[in-house]
Amino acid sequence: MAERKAFLPKKALKARERAKKKKPAFVRPESWRYDKFSESWRRPRGLDNKMRRKIKGWPPTVSTGYKGPKAARGLHPSGYREILVHNANDVAQINPQTQAARIAHTVGMRKRAQIIAEAKKREVYILNFKLIAEAPEKEEEETLKEEAEEPKEKPAKEKKKPVKKAEKAEKPKKPRKKAKAEGGAEKQ
Repeated sequence: MAERKAFLPKKALKARERAKKKKPAFVRPESWRYDKFSESWRRPRGLDNKMRRKIKGWPPTVSTGYKGPKAARGLHPSGYREILVHNANDVAQINPQTQAARIAHTVGMRKRAQIIAEAKKREVYILNFKLIAEAPEKEEEETLKEEAEEPKEKPAKEKKKPVKKAEKAEKPKKPRKKAKAEGGAEKQ
């Protein structure tokens, strides 16, 4: 979007980076022991689990003490606070100096175009902005429709000769077995 000078909390972002360097890589318990476990974090819940009990010599577990600085919480890496936008009216409420828009994933192409136009007008930064290919003009659409309607000529294929019924080899019919009625009596 538009390049401009904005007040961004650079100090808070740097503090968050410093805190992140000190934070350990939290791994799933026993993930180093079994290949079937991925390293992605799972909270230990077992009664005798050493990590849950925070026993010395076992890896650290996730806790509130590892939180980042309060000033940096909720900030996008660009330094803006994210605001979820569903329509063009939501863009009007964004402060372009400190906030950036993120278009909701449920928004369709038409509303997305309106949101982008409003954001350009108000110089609001959009975090998930993608260029939209313009729709073909009406004249191009009409020519495409006409081309689709015209039947395309198919290459001539060898026609099969029609086979008469008498020429077909008929399979001999098998005699049907009569169903036995209950009690030996035949139905009439």
